[in-house]
Amino acid sequence: MAPRKIIIDTDPGQDDAVAILLALASPDEIEVLGITAVAGNVPLALTQKNARIVCELAGRTDMRVFAGCDAPISRKLVTAEHVHGKTGLDGPVLPDPVMALQDTHAVDFIIDTLRAEPPGTVTLCPLGPLTNIAVALERAPDIAGRIEEIVLMGGAYFEVGNITPTAEFNIYVDPDAAKIVFGCGAPITVMPLDVTHKALVTKPRNDAFRALDTPVGVTVAEMTDFFERFDKEKYGSDGAPLHDPCVTAYLIAPELFSGRHINVEIETVSDLTLGMTVADWWRVTDRAPNATFMGDLDADGFFTLLTDRIARL
Repeated sequence: MAPRKIIIDTDPGQDDAVAILLALASPDEIEVLGITAVAGNVPLALTQKNARIVCELAGRTDMRVFAGCDAPISRKLVTAEHVHGKTGLDGPVLPDPVMALQDTHAVDFIIDTLRAEPPGTVTLCPLGPLTNIAVALERAPDIAGRIEEIVLMGGAYFEVGNITPTAEFNIYVDPDAAKIVFGCGAPITVMPLDVTHKALVTKPRNDAFRALDTPVGVTVAEMTDFFERFDKEKYGSDGAPLHDPCVTAYLIAPELFSGRHINVEIETVSDLTLGMTVADWWRVTDRAPNATFMGDLDADGFFTLLTDRIARL
């Protein structure tokens, strides 16, 4: 089977970095057509830089990186330096990138690629706020029917929220964009906190990354060493959840995940629940299903896959 063509839309972020590394380490299953950066965990100037840093770490200076939207559609940008550090990739010491940023805007690249490739052959993989994807859909409505699938990290149901009591960060940063994406009609698969909080980098799992004794393996270990301090204190957990690699792991080994095809709506009005993913997990409404909302994963299988692929870089 030919590898699946994807565009990674991202706001790196240590966990975004690991998701990108997993994709680039899996060419038999995934062909990355390009990486688009969006403002989120840190401002756009850093997310586009961090995306190029990660590509160079993986030895993929040929990968095209595009800068996209520097703010949500209609709201002030909220960032997460308190989690990811001032650079977004705090932890390891990484050199500034040498590879060039592409001149084309990320939104134009998304539109042009979906129009150029055969319909139903390109999957969009948003790992951050959905601004770039929503702006592309608003600017070029015809692309919605050409998308094979949107596999995204965002939202929550049982875990509720991590930036407010009711909202997950990626959705909260640009709920208006999320509403557009969830209403676009393309097939959507969601990796919410309910799944990603089960992908915990415990000490043995992080030791396995470090024991690879490669630049990439050690860097991943150093990233999660830094990243986990926030989540351990917040949740009392054994380690940091690797949110975004769940997206790329799903493309490689979907059998690791389980969920339900349900209706998911985005709250954009209430001050109390702004950015909430109102997931009809129990199917108590008559709203039509619009997303496969994952609820569980095989964590051991996930980390076996991740460690094996990181070892290839």
